[in-house]
Amino acid sequence: MTSLPSDATTDDPDVLDAYRTDRAAFCPSGSPRALVRARSLEDVVQTLRWAYEHNVPVVPQGTRTGLSGGANALDGCVLLNVEKLDQIVEIDVEEQIAVVQPGVINATLAAAVAEKGLYYPPDPGSKDISSIGGNVATNAGGMCCLKYGVTGDFVRALQVVLADGRVMRTGRRTAKGVAGYDLTRVFVGSEGTLGVVTEVTVALRPAAARPLAAIAFFDTMADACRAVADHLGTGARPAALELMDAATIAAVNRLQDLGFPDGVGAVLIAQSDAGTRAPEELAAFELSARRCAATDVIVSDNPAEADLLMQGRRLAGLAFENYPASLVDDVCVPRRNLAALVAGIERIAAEYGVEIATCGHAGDGNVHPAVLFDHSQAEAAQRAFAEIMRLGLELGGTITGEHGVGFLKRDWLARELDEAALWSHQRIKQALDPRGILNPGRVIDSMATGRTEVDQRSFG
Repeated sequence: MTSLPSDATTDDPDVLDAYRTDRAAFCPSGSPRALVRARSLEDVVQTLRWAYEHNVPVVPQGTRTGLSGGANALDGCVLLNVEKLDQIVEIDVEEQIAVVQPGVINATLAAAVAEKGLYYPPDPGSKDISSIGGNVATNAGGMCCLKYGVTGDFVRALQVVLADGRVMRTGRRTAKGVAGYDLTRVFVGSEGTLGVVTEVTVALRPAAARPLAAIAFFDTMADACRAVADHLGTGARPAALELMDAATIAAVNRLQDLGFPDGVGAVLIAQSDAGTRAPEELAAFELSARRCAATDVIVSDNPAEADLLMQGRRLAGLAFENYPASLVDDVCVPRRNLAALVAGIERIAAEYGVEIATCGHAGDGNVHPAVLFDHSQAEAAQRAFAEIMRLGLELGGTITGEHGVGFLKRDWLARELDEAALWSHQRIKQALDPRGILNPGRVIDSMATGRTEVDQRSFG
């Protein structure tokens, strides 16, 4: 009979407690029975075979930087952590691809390929701490996805261990290939509910020029949103177009003095990596900003200054952690509805008496409103969080642009999907995980998957 890998498994209560949660607030976490810190493909295979035989739920984990509760423990589960699978297996310069294990940190991969004159564009705000496996699990985006696309646009192939321990390869190394169903896309964004990713083949680009940036200041968020529409309406596609409201600016200023003028209501930060054409692109951004009532525009003339301009936006997530509590939302709407979304968020903050700091990827219509509150406001904060999702759907958008559904937004998925889509989700889950052991209760309810009570036999 299969057993859990002895040299990678622990049931030490203190260790288990340290691995019980990701970074999401208000998501329950249970008491796991064991933690497997996998160091090889065989560790993952052996763990899943054991769990399948004993009908024990498995919660896959990476670096646990997620914001939706998707890596939180369930009572009696095995936590299967793959952050030690952290090798860059291959960088193929000629084919412009890299093969990596899931525990490789996003920024580590970006730096490694840059040394070879290549570029890996997906750059979530958590790139210094989040892993490629986690990026694949949620189909993470980031600041440069306006120009380059999200994680899934760069995933060529996967190695996945299925619920019963079988190893499957999806996709291919080639730039094109349409043989059979696109199983790679099925697993990208599935949040560990269909299989455990153990290897990822990603496409790379030739290295881009170090970016220049410009920052525009506005009295109101409405003016900043008009500038987004104006600039993109000209056909411009900057490498990044980021938005911060007054509350976000104030939060970041508590960490680091950005030198912004007093009374700023919003800022837009544009980034161009077009080399010799970057000054021209940023000049066009300045024209759009000034047409839309920008009070001032600062254009960097060197990459170091551009990095400083972007630093404030990258610090937003860390700044929100300084509040007693925060709930970071992640809604995405058609760009034409961005101004209506921002105005609605302001109304929701006033209605529920909580502070909401809004920043995000304006060029994609994807914003991250953070409900900032103390624990006496917990109920109001959760209601405000839900109302933001409701508003996003009403404006033709989605409940999550890049953070994933996890547990936090599972009940809202059924409101976004139609009946046929929900049925299809359930049938895919049932086909790939018939016993419902993989991250049950996340993304989509495991009803109809047939999982019975957890087998209480010992690990061995």
